[in-house]
Amino acid sequence: MTQTASFSQDALYSLRAKLSTRDAARFLGVSASMLAKLRISSGGPIFSKLGRRVVYDLVDLEAWSASRKQRHTSERSSTQT
Repeated sequence: MTQTASFSQDALYSLRAKLSTRDAARFLGVSASMLAKLRISSGGPIFSKLGRRVVYDLVDLEAWSASRKQRHTSERSSTQT
């Protein structure tokens, strides 16, 4: 017998949800234009292109945000732009 995951359908959907640039920017607390600039400079969160549409996975936004944590202003991560 196959073991099933204990996630509800809503939980699975939210894990796979794709956010638009505007929604991703709102989630991160930055502007949509900042995300657009970060896509050009390769310094932002991982994104996908679906046709002409740019989308972000919530997991990738959280990982990118976590990678930018620092203890003081003189600390500079190699992943920061």
